[in-house]
Amino acid sequence: MAAYPRPEPPVDNEEAARKDQEATGRAEQEAAEHAAVAAELEDRWRRALADLDNLRKRYARELDRERAAERARVAAQWLPVVDDLDRALAHAADDPTAIVEGVHAVRDHAMAVLARLGYPRYEEVGVPFDPVQHEAVRVVEDAEAAPGTVVEVLRPGYGREEHWLRPAAVAVATAKRE
Repeated sequence: MAAYPRPEPPVDNEEAARKDQEATGRAEQEAAEHAAVAAELEDRWRRALADLDNLRKRYARELDRERAAERARVAAQWLPVVDDLDRALAHAADDPTAIVEGVHAVRDHAMAVLARLGYPRYEEVGVPFDPVQHEAVRVVEDAEAAPGTVVEVLRPGYGREEHWLRPAAVAVATAKRE
């Protein structure tokens, strides 16, 4: 037996138009809801970008302010050293030997300032050479010193551990050649 297609019931044009209109209305309503959600998300995104930009600018201003404050704190610690130099120079005409005492006092004061800032003077002799703390500028044969030890400090270093202002320039002992 052959299969014949079933005839479709007659279509009511008014009902089809109504259903089509309802579908179009729902689609437009969904599109409007999606557009509203998209607009809200875009608004939130733009506000977040603006907040981020404002935060970046505020941190840049605060960083500049903190740098200036830190420079002022460090400079203020050096002012007494400058005052000591002025006093030493003022008394130099009265007693030439006073200038030497004044320079020693200023040097001691300057080293104390460096130590307070976290950079104490480092000039040990007889310690093993450490490339982090020392800069070898000369190698000398020394029968009394163990090879690889510091035998002379030519320029002191300043700092400690990982915070070095500069390493000490040293002479390092080597084994005596036969």
